[in-house]
Amino acid sequence: MRYQTDREMFTQEDSQLPSASEALEFLSKHPGIEYVDLLIIDMNGIVRGKRIEKNKLAAAYDHGIGMPLSIFGMDITGTSVEETGLGIEIGESDAFCYPVGGTLSMQPWQQRPIAQVLLQMYEDETTPFFADPRMVLNRIVRKLKEKGLTAVSAFEIEFYLVDGRAPGKVPMPPVSPVTGKRPATTQVYSLDDLDHYADLLTDIIDGARAQGLPADAIVAESAPGQFEINLNHVGDPQASCDHAMLLKRVIKQTAHVHQLDSTFMAKPYADQAGNGMHLHISLIDEDGRNIFQPEVEGELTNTIRYALGGMLKLLPEYMAILCPNINSYRRFGPDFYVPCSPSWGIENRTTALRIPIDTPEATRIEHRIAGTDANPYLMMSALLASILYGIENKIEPPAPTVGSAYDKEDELTLPTNLRDALRELDSSEVMRHYLGTDFVDVFVTCKQKELEQFERHITDLEYDWYLHAF
Repeated sequence: MRYQTDREMFTQEDSQLPSASEALEFLSKHPGIEYVDLLIIDMNGIVRGKRIEKNKLAAAYDHGIGMPLSIFGMDITGTSVEETGLGIEIGESDAFCYPVGGTLSMQPWQQRPIAQVLLQMYEDETTPFFADPRMVLNRIVRKLKEKGLTAVSAFEIEFYLVDGRAPGKVPMPPVSPVTGKRPATTQVYSLDDLDHYADLLTDIIDGARAQGLPADAIVAESAPGQFEINLNHVGDPQASCDHAMLLKRVIKQTAHVHQLDSTFMAKPYADQAGNGMHLHISLIDEDGRNIFQPEVEGELTNTIRYALGGMLKLLPEYMAILCPNINSYRRFGPDFYVPCSPSWGIENRTTALRIPIDTPEATRIEHRIAGTDANPYLMMSALLASILYGIENKIEPPAPTVGSAYDKEDELTLPTNLRDALRELDSSEVMRHYLGTDFVDVFVTCKQKELEQFERHITDLEYDWYLHAF
């Protein structure tokens, strides 16, 4: 195999596999099951996998299921990027994927009884595959554990409901099932909007809870047909990312049941707010104490200051992970409440990092830059890596922003396009150290290929501007 250098980053602890007894117990509780969907999350945050008959589930736990390594060398269209060395160069070879313990559940939207379970990839039973985003995160979680720390986290996920039957490629808000009209105005926190789609939104929450996902509040967001669902915090970063991915699947599939589509595209409408994915993080020690909690009211602990410092200093270097697609950068602009500079503040929603004011024991950092097109596992990996870097090197943050961070345009130092962001990531020694140099190579190679393909495409706007201009 071409990639070897990252294997030393794994330990035996990384290769703990669930027992087939989990599968047998589940099948016993659900004797009517016909099939099981085996789900694996690729580099782009897209769900891929296989559907097997239920009598093969226990064998998947015992012996794994073969999947091609090239799954983690695909672009956004599902095309293998041969420059990664994960496709034809190695004969399109398979690796073994094993179920993730605790993720086996029923799919409540299916008309027939079908279950699902998440997978993660191994080169063999003792070597997790370096390019599996879930395994990348696992390495960072282990580094935290070595310091006696556990991350507590929760995602907030925004999405649009769209009319899948509308003509053309440009999405349109769905027709209200109550008024029969297509909404055209923004009504943030509108209860009427929630009432209009009450059946669908209730089915989403019920479906999430049926799968054990800690979905909480739903609010109408900043544009017609846009909503946000919050997940409750958990003390397992991988589980937190599992919840985010599986919730997106519930939203998408439940919308289909209601004859609608949903989109997690970062910026589906040029004149409306984009879809963001905020992440709340705190750290607890071995005694269960939140080490971000201030000892003196109104002051910050050294630990949270260093965490802020690391996250802000490295933000340009992991921007490509938060905003991994060309469309990701369309979100940014003061009119759409997306932070544009590496800034932080107390209870300030215009900054990249916000410290909410709840109760002292709930002190945490909210990261507000990523779109919902980001891969949750890679986002979590980058943020925890930057927190570790800040704590280990005692990085002090800049002064907090008071008032609107949007007014400080002279401080705009973040990459504003995918090409610049990829250059920053590619040259980042820190991200290579924490995430793995081979992983960074594959990620950058795939995204650069997408960028090349996009730039070869001639857009309608180019015809409008140039065809008859000269």
